[in-house]
Amino acid sequence: QLQAYGGGLVQPGGSLRLSCAASGFIFGDYSIGWFRQAPGKEREGVSCDSSSTGGSTYYADSVKGRFTISRDNAKNTVYLQMNSLKPEDTAVYYCATDRGYYSGSYYCLSGRMDFWGKGTQVTVSS
Repeated sequence: QLQAYGGGLVQPGGSLRLSCAASGFIFGDYSIGWFRQAPGKEREGVSCDSSSTGGSTYYADSVKGRFTISRDNAKNTVYLQMNSLKPEDTAVYYCATDRGYYSGSYYCLSGRMDFWGKGTQVTVSS
């Protein structure tokens, strides 16, 4: 089971850190991803990290240099640090995980992950 949290209302230029906690399995063994969906738009892969040794990490062009995905295996939690937030980052954010060893870009561009958590709303507005 996955649960994303940490969303909220933030002003443009601000920061938020989203967390995704897992129960029943160990995140370190799985590929992970963060996705978002804004009203009236398709779901977008924001950042995905492959579990394979030397695996790749993918960031959407729209968030490169501003967002960072990370894991804390001791806490069995993954994070999405979001800096320099823009109004266009407003969306419901979801975490997801997969038992496979595909590349980060594969996961983010295909959206094909086994397990999905409930989303958390991020609103960037002044």
